[in-house]
Amino acid sequence: MTLAPGLVALQQARVSAALPVAGNWDPAPTELFVSGADTITVQFSYTRGGAGGSFGFQMQTSIYSIAVNVPAGAAAWADGTAYGVGVIAAGADTVSAIQAEQVVFQATGAAQEAFTYTLQGLGGVVERIRIPCHEVGNVGTPGTLQVEVLAF
Repeated sequence: MTLAPGLVALQQARVSAALPVAGNWDPAPTELFVSGADTITVQFSYTRGGAGGSFGFQMQTSIYSIAVNVPAGAAAWADGTAYGVGVIAAGADTVSAIQAEQVVFQATGAAQEAFTYTLQGLGGVVERIRIPCHEVGNVGTPGTLQVEVLAF
């Protein structure tokens, strides 16, 4: 597949470093340009800092290529969502729930663990992404996290 001009297939969203202390979110998550991509696969490599270590992340997207393009009253970034389909019954409207989503990964041991998370069906309309992260489990001893993104 040919990538859109300027699209780098493999990008680093977070260099390998300790997560912020006290469970704080990354203060300035790296913005990545992914215009033209239909699928984004993220690889997380996490080493817990202490027993019970886990981290949380949010997938945030922007339909604006640069911040100055965001019109007054609009949000530059939108959180990924979790969608719960309501029960379908004859003769009644269905109510489905949607909420902003935070994903939490719980380490199973002291060694580094890696996993992937994929967003599909973007249709080339997402311009930028960022992935803020934070320690959730052992906030007194934050783990080390690296995040890489493949957009295609």
